[in-house]
Amino acid sequence: MSGLPWIRFDTTLPDHPKVLELLGLRDGYRSAFVYCCALAYAGRHGTDGFIPTAALARINGRKQDGSNLVQVGLFDPDEAGWHIHDYADYQQTSEVTDEIREKRRKASRKGNCVRHHDKGCLCWQEPEQLRAVR
Repeated sequence: MSGLPWIRFDTTLPDHPKVLELLGLRDGYRSAFVYCCALAYAGRHGTDGFIPTAALARINGRKQDGSNLVQVGLFDPDEAGWHIHDYADYQQTSEVTDEIREKRRKASRKGNCVRHHDKGCLCWQEPEQLRAVR
């Protein structure tokens, strides 16, 4: 699982009906902060929106915060924790992150090869590709 140094925050988050409902609950402001921390946790650890029960304290949450987030529909319950509702619709998944990193890695290898060898050198290619050329 690949983590990210950033997450996407929609500028309409404070006005979202689920967030407004959350803010109307007891300790809703606290739960809203836990939701933001959950987004950051999932992005950092590449969990694709899954928040394990053991991580609740790490995201500054309590069981009540988890219950509040489930109640308003921002979290979906799971036996081992929660899933952030519609996470993949708004955040980059670990699969996409891995694909981007792999493309950048290959481009970097090719660029270094061309820069330090010559344009005909194929050392940057994967072994399977080299066999096909020879």
